[in-house]
Amino acid sequence: MGYGILMSAGDEVDFMIKGLFKYSFFGHEVWITTSHVCTLIVILLILAFAIAANITMRRASEVPTGFQNVVELIVEKLDGMAEGTMGKHAAKFRNYIGTIFIFILISNLSGLLGLRPPTADYGVTLPLGLMTFTLIHFNTFKHHSIKEVWVDKCSPLPPWLPIWLPINLIGDIAVPISLSLRLFANILSGVVMMALVYGLIGQLALIWPAALHVYLDIFSGAIQTYVFCMLTMTYITNAIGDAE
Repeated sequence: MGYGILMSAGDEVDFMIKGLFKYSFFGHEVWITTSHVCTLIVILLILAFAIAANITMRRASEVPTGFQNVVELIVEKLDGMAEGTMGKHAAKFRNYIGTIFIFILISNLSGLLGLRPPTADYGVTLPLGLMTFTLIHFNTFKHHSIKEVWVDKCSPLPPWLPIWLPINLIGDIAVPISLSLRLFANILSGVVMMALVYGLIGQLALIWPAALHVYLDIFSGAIQTYVFCMLTMTYITNAIGDAE
């Protein structure tokens, strides 16, 4: 079963991040870890799918069949999710939302392939949260004047009494932290649970752990992907507000 590849230490299943090899970079020792390798595998899988999808759509027929059906269904569902949440602003962000959705979902499901999910590493989920954080505040200042931003940050009190400013700033800073920690903690908990199951019962883990994989890898992984993307779209839409 899964969790045997890049997650084993000798004969025991291990859920910790391991250094595979190291090299010197400008006098500093840099390690290539299981997270790097698993992330690379996920990226290569997505890249292979994207190339195949591109070739298929170049030869697309008016009546879709086979793989073309799959590609069109994925694009339609992702676009529908973005439009349902972001409305008229969806066209500008659907590529970003679709990209992070596919990356996070494949990363979460990679445990089924015996990999250590990249999203079980906070070094992966934090940059995802920071990208969303950057988009939120870029669009805040793009669509609103500095005066409007100041008034909003001082709310609910008048702008000349900025008592609430520090609290609102802390709330802004908490956004990428909460986004990244929620995803990281939920995926890591699944990795730990499955590693403990396989470590405790060893070769007896033949059939029944499949039910745990269905929940921890597929169901929970899909839910966490949806939650991350939904919150991202909500935050960005709120940052834009009623601006055109």
